Amino acid sequence: MPVKPKLNTDEILKAEYNYIANTVFQANEDRSRVASFYFVTVGSLVAAILSALFSADNLRTISPAFSGLFFVLTILGSLTLAQLARLRAAWHESVEAMNEIKDFYIKQHEEIEPAFKWRLGTLPPTDKPYSIANLMAIEVALLSAITSTTSLYFLLTILGDIMWWSWLILSAALVIGYIAQWAWYKHLLVDNQ
Repeated sequence: MPVKPKLNTDEILKAEYNYIANTVFQANEDRSRVASFYFVTVGSLVAAILSALFSADNLRTISPAFSGLFFVLTILGSLTLAQLARLRAAWHESVEAMNEIKDFYIKQHEEIEPAFKWRLGTLPPTDKPYSIANLMAIEVALLSAITSTTSLYFLLTILGDIMWWSWLILSAALVIGYIAQWAWYKHLLVDNQ
């Protein structure tokens, strides 16, 4: 009968902890990259569109294309918010896993408890207000609301001149767009999905 190798539980836990720490780091890095990509994409397209607007003689003829482009940017904003929410949730789940390992060691060695600030009961919530994650999501939600409103603006220009009541519609669309984008982010910002 073959001899079972002796397992070193400390080494297994150490390897697990290091793996989880790397996933936490990667989730933070990915969030930054996702948001940066979206901001650069929106900025580049807006600059290109504005330069085309100033050189266009008839806004009504190019409005459908611009409306479509801004609609696509709105979809990209929604997808970016989804990625930000899922990456934040993944970060939170990884930190919870790290804290389970900490709790295991604290039960074995109570004297090390004061060394840890975060524990399962003291972790910041997934949707911590004013965290970098939430501030990035607010920026993306706001930009996405602006792109959806701009898409609507170009649709309205197809119909003719923008009247005073059109600005009321656009203002309402901006507010509703932001609320919808933020609700989408919060809906996806849950652990264990």
